[in-house]
Amino acid sequence: MTKYDASELAEIIEMLSFQHLDIRAVTMGISIMGALRYDDLAEGVRETVKERAGELRDAVEEVSSKLGVQIVTKRVAVTPISMLLDAKAGDSEEAFKLGVSIAEALDSVAEDLAVDYVGGYAAFVESGYSLGDKGVVKSIPEALSSTERITAMVNAASTLAGINMDAVYEMGEVVKRTADLTEGRGCTRLGVFANAPEGTPFVPGAYHGRGEEDPVINVAVSGPGVIENVVRSLEDADLRTLHDAMKRAAFKITRLGELVGREVAKRLGVRFGSVDLSLAPSPAVGDSVADVLRAMGVEEPGAPGSVLALAILTDAVKKGGAMATSSVGGLSGAFIPVSEDLGMAKAVRRGALALSSLEAMAAVCSTGLDMIVLPGDVEEHVIAAIIGDVMALGIVLDKSLGVRLIPVPGAKEGDEVDFGGLLGKAPVMPVGRFSSKALVMRGGIVPPTVSRLMKG
Repeated sequence: MTKYDASELAEIIEMLSFQHLDIRAVTMGISIMGALRYDDLAEGVRETVKERAGELRDAVEEVSSKLGVQIVTKRVAVTPISMLLDAKAGDSEEAFKLGVSIAEALDSVAEDLAVDYVGGYAAFVESGYSLGDKGVVKSIPEALSSTERITAMVNAASTLAGINMDAVYEMGEVVKRTADLTEGRGCTRLGVFANAPEGTPFVPGAYHGRGEEDPVINVAVSGPGVIENVVRSLEDADLRTLHDAMKRAAFKITRLGELVGREVAKRLGVRFGSVDLSLAPSPAVGDSVADVLRAMGVEEPGAPGSVLALAILTDAVKKGGAMATSSVGGLSGAFIPVSEDLGMAKAVRRGALALSSLEAMAAVCSTGLDMIVLPGDVEEHVIAAIIGDVMALGIVLDKSLGVRLIPVPGAKEGDEVDFGGLLGKAPVMPVGRFSSKALVMRGGIVPPTVSRLMKG
């Protein structure tokens, strides 16, 4: 078993006490395929999750207390629901109803077990739809409007298959309808992805993949405050020195994540899976990726040099994390959500950060466009075009990227929207006045790029 010496623990205690270091999420991945043996599929799903995750809350709280580490959320990720609907539903209407009933059952058991989120209301449509995929995609607005803890994701593009533009357009409609049914809040639990990896502890991208142990514990770290503190202590250092210092800090953050993950897994008697290295900000002061960029020398995120700074940060996080654990998983980079990062929201208010600059920064981070608040009257094809931009970046760069857009009914550019808690608040961003509707409406499949040929 991995050993930790006294000096390493002392440094971690300083990070925990003064630099906002915490563990963002402990996520248990669960296969729910066994629920197919039940006559009532939703009840089978409920019983399966209850049996596997029944002790998750106690195990996480015990580890948190023992190590003195705040563990912010407890989550469950299940088999993509589309797979269950493929096996059980006879037609699209039945798939729709079964999907909603499963979402409600998962939400109910999550409440009973004090689990904060359940990921896995998922479909994979990068090259086309199955019956189960159709059931999930069509039912997302109803599933999210009738639950509080369910998160949904649709993978609409991959390096191997290209981009399914019919699905991208449909997701524009789904995002819009979800917003209308939930006053926008449901969209905080909905993501569209390219190359979505399995074993991700972060929502809404979390789902339990076919290649994963059942059950398994995956961990997500935080740590922007730690990195910012390191950067501010090296005001006159050159970029190589800065990169090295950030890499060393990422190493320590990741070690803490692995320690927590292994301890929780040990208590539950299950396998430890992986650590997602991603720096995850929060709306708290001193816990902002945007403030790390400012400390590096960018006046406001969005200014020229922002992509450079974020690329340096992301590379340092990856290299430091990779040294600390051989169990790297999920997205593993740096998150730049707008409403969840106090510093990013501030940059939007100051007019420094626009959609175009966020798209450029997405090329070197790990999340894409995240937690962006849009005007309530934004049209479906505009949402689809924004999603299409990120899908293109994902397949051209052969990386995982996502989009989480939140049109808020009645909200106009510049209005302030507060979602509360970790979801934060942000101003409504403009989407531009020129249209790409004709492009998006062409539909069809965008072929995979030359990157596909490199994969054999």
